[in-house]
Amino acid sequence: MTTTQLVSGVDFVSLPTHDLEAAVEFFGTTLELPCSVHLPDRNFAEFETGNLTLGVMNAEAMGLPHNVSTAVIALHVDDVAAARAKLEARGVAFQGDVFDTGVCHMAFFADPDGNALMLHHRYMPRTQEQAGQQADSGK
Repeated sequence: MTTTQLVSGVDFVSLPTHDLEAAVEFFGTTLELPCSVHLPDRNFAEFETGNLTLGVMNAEAMGLPHNVSTAVIALHVDDVAAARAKLEARGVAFQGDVFDTGVCHMAFFADPDGNALMLHHRYMPRTQEQAGQQADSGK
């Protein structure tokens, strides 16, 4: 007996903006993400991260509410401290110090509209034992 999975992946994540051109500058120039779509007349742009597309849109111009995303999007980098320093030099403000979980480094910041983002690098592979401990502790 074969079954098919209803959902097979995530195509994109949307982030609202009040200023599409400022968002294009931030994601394209500041974060150095390739812009695959930029349609100002349609109120959106898309940026490629390597495994997920970030869609930036002027939600209100599309008749939708502008709801800032507080669900953190973790952007993979090879070196969190180095990437943070580069972004700080470009004017990006971070919340707190680089956080070390014991398996990864994280640095939290936001885009110009306040959407939550994070620089992330896992330096230790997650083991089944660690995953079980996290599940047992409710994390």
